[in-house]
Amino acid sequence: MARILVVDDDRHIRDVVVFALRKEGFSTCEAADGAAALEGVEKEKPDLVVLDVMMPELDGVEVCRRLRASSAVPVIFLSSKDGEVDRIIGLELGGDDYVVKPFSPRELVARVKAVLRRRAEGGNGAAAPVAEGEPPPHRLLVRGGLSLDLDAHVASWDGAALTLTATEFAMLKALAERPGKVFSRDNLMDLAYDDRRYVSDRTIDSHVRRIRAKLAAAGGAPIETVHGVGYKLVIAR
Repeated sequence: MARILVVDDDRHIRDVVVFALRKEGFSTCEAADGAAALEGVEKEKPDLVVLDVMMPELDGVEVCRRLRASSAVPVIFLSSKDGEVDRIIGLELGGDDYVVKPFSPRELVARVKAVLRRRAEGGNGAAAPVAEGEPPPHRLLVRGGLSLDLDAHVASWDGAALTLTATEFAMLKALAERPGKVFSRDNLMDLAYDDRRYVSDRTIDSHVRRIRAKLAAAGGAPIETVHGVGYKLVIAR
């Protein structure tokens, strides 16, 4: 049972979201402000955070920024702002999705399920047979210095861990599965967003930019831009 931390300074909104999530079988915990949200992530170890953007003192943007310093827990932003710039800022900070108020509780639950599904699946290949009593082996995807543990949902470059969101991991996995293939933004959208909803090219570029920055911090630069087409993963010889 996945545990969801719901963060909003509006008690009514928290009640609505918690009710909808529990109805679908999720376990929940709550926080009424940014400081409590950070404490809640540390204490409750949630599988996903539903995070309001507009909160007094410590807003959702700053909460996400601090979380991303040490955690890859999926984050879905809730916001009363609907501008593309606001969405891009949220995704640049490491958010996995962005839901605008007023929202449908059913839509939010569907978004939660989609993000968790991306995190849980990691890959599509069948697991190898396992002898009775032995722990199942993890499926590893290795491309040069890049290593993706598809079961643990862990990525690294030359042994240095990469803190990726669920969406970032899904995109990097897609590129790594077919090195050298050029993926258009539409290709990456279809592979990373399994609920098949539309996201803008700028959103995809934002995710790729964040992935590149994390790889660069670990000493890697395997993603190339093919201008006018998309992106590809290149393995150094």
